[in-house]
Amino acid sequence: MKVLWAVMAVFIVLLQVRLWVGEGSFAQVWQLQDKIDVQKAENAKLANRNERLYAEVLNLRSGQGAIEERARMNLGLIRKDETFFLVVEP
Repeated sequence: MKVLWAVMAVFIVLLQVRLWVGEGSFAQVWQLQDKIDVQKAENAKLANRNERLYAEVLNLRSGQGAIEERARMNLGLIRKDETFFLVVEP
């Protein structure tokens, strides 16, 4: 009977070792959870950046300011209350 108890105790210890040290152990799960937390923080930062870029794209697509700036640079747009000066190089 004592041999049976000894075998069971060794078996329980072996199961505990695998639980604490082996693959899929608590230590590995904790390490992976830390990596997940770091990755989630990085993803949140990148999502924020993507939202700002998306808002800028929408502004460029629908905003009159972007269209007006492009017309000024490429087409020479002048408003009513503005004065146009043309500088000619000799």
